[in-house]
Amino acid sequence: MEKNLGAVLTTACVLLSLAAAPAGAVSATASSADARFKTIYTKEWKWRVSERLARADDDHGVSAELARVDAPAQEARRVYWEGVLKELDGIRPGELSHGQRVDFAVYRAQIAALLDAQRFREYEQPVNADSAFWTDVTFTPRRPFKTLEDYRNYLKQLAALPGYFAQETANMRAGMARGFTPPQVTLRGRDVALVSIADAKTPQETVFFTPFKNFPGSVPSAEQEALRTQAATIIRDGVQPAYAKVLDFFRNEYVPKARTTLAAESMPGGKAYYQSKIVEYTTTNLTAEQIHAIGLAEMAKIRAEMHETMKKADFKGDLPAFLAFLRTDPQFYAKTPKELLMHAAWTAKKFDAKADQYFGYLPRRRFAILPVPDDQAPFYTAGRGGPGSYWVNTYNLPARALYSLPALTLHESAPGHAFQMPVALEQQGVPNFRRAYISAFGEGWALYSERLGVEMGIYETPYEHFGMLSYQAWRASRLVVDTGIHAKGWTREQAQAYLMENTALARHEVETEVDRYISWPGQALSYYLGQMAIQEARARAEKALGPKFDIRNFHDTVLQLGSVPLPVLQQRIDAFIADGGKSPYPKES
Repeated sequence: MEKNLGAVLTTACVLLSLAAAPAGAVSATASSADARFKTIYTKEWKWRVSERLARADDDHGVSAELARVDAPAQEARRVYWEGVLKELDGIRPGELSHGQRVDFAVYRAQIAALLDAQRFREYEQPVNADSAFWTDVTFTPRRPFKTLEDYRNYLKQLAALPGYFAQETANMRAGMARGFTPPQVTLRGRDVALVSIADAKTPQETVFFTPFKNFPGSVPSAEQEALRTQAATIIRDGVQPAYAKVLDFFRNEYVPKARTTLAAESMPGGKAYYQSKIVEYTTTNLTAEQIHAIGLAEMAKIRAEMHETMKKADFKGDLPAFLAFLRTDPQFYAKTPKELLMHAAWTAKKFDAKADQYFGYLPRRRFAILPVPDDQAPFYTAGRGGPGSYWVNTYNLPARALYSLPALTLHESAPGHAFQMPVALEQQGVPNFRRAYISAFGEGWALYSERLGVEMGIYETPYEHFGMLSYQAWRASRLVVDTGIHAKGWTREQAQAYLMENTALARHEVETEVDRYISWPGQALSYYLGQMAIQEARARAEKALGPKFDIRNFHDTVLQLGSVPLPVLQQRIDAFIADGGKSPYPKES
């Protein structure tokens, strides 16, 4: 039987509250329970920092080390987190103080997800259609370096890179031996980033040399040439050979022996593995069957909206004809990368003009609009945002529709990721583990931001409104496609056809997106289910508060949480309603 999302979240909220103790008992036991809980998470976080799995509060520079990723280190992490979970299960959440119950719900879910990843040995697959360990490390040289120590530490990182790559290659061999790899079809062409480093004619042509081209004033000029010489030597003699070695392994061993099945449920421990990813990425206990049904129902609603928007555009044909028109008419596509970037900037500034009407708290952190690096762009998403940056993919411009760009910009920049994440980071007195990103909340908020653009007047034409609806359909269709692939035996072609028929995405994007879902089970489910939870919470607050409802206070209350499981969001909105819809921030005197 299908459950609606609200019912599932309500049930989960009850489970997370876990039999709260009587009022009198809470005050008598909360101090003791809070202290035990704080001891557990403080100790674990220090350990996490020591393992290079997190950064210390006072660590703002470049690390001199790369994390160990070999099998013994990974097994030690499994054992450690298993012990932490056992300690947590010795605490009754109902005995914690009110604020600590929220922290507990977030932290326990986080540890459970980390432990599941170790139990299923996900580290044996450090590559998928979207990213890989060899692209993750290339983001360090793209960060601005500030001090001489940063440069010296970075050289130590570069020197350690061959050993790190050897550990990851050993992990891939172990995964390959038990059939725990991405599907072969999703790996073709994913060696482009390896080639760009391995085949570079000089160290200076690689991304790793980028920080040495221009130095900040804090680095003495007398040191600069020596640093350049050291960097060139390490890149030539260590980094490039390491990339060449992985390239040879990837092309000649890994891809030929990668599994030919698609479904996560066909992998070792498959059914349980896929359900663990559903729990991680949706923070609910929904089954694949339930999620598939929700996706089909939501797609039907969005298609009805699409037809209404087509009428407003005075289009006389059917939906397939309209989609073909949108995919092929030159008016909808930028002619140069700069034009695409400028359109993105224009939407971002339109949001700025109306931000204070929808948000009481505005983050101090600004963001830059940047093109996706050439070595990653061919298989990268249309855009990606976070604190300080909004990356726009300018590769293959005929696949980057301008009518979809406003929705993409709201999602990735503001009020989406480049807005929500800084708000979370600027909250004071929050435990370090609360800074972690929870996909259902973060992606749900970003997708909600796209819909919010309608209220804000961001979409100026029926085509831009349709672009937003296409993006809504894209995320709702993920509920159908992800579960179809991983639990219902769908083929790659079947998944591509579903997206082509139900969205205005270009074929290039459809192909890269489907490969991403195939090789990254469950992640695609977080977006639409997260948006549904926020929309349901808002509708409930509007109905309960009536004229007292203030959209700024609601948005501030949601974003102040940082990133939490969806049931915790529902509990917070219950409290928001009970408190009369007040702002979570104290008024200035």
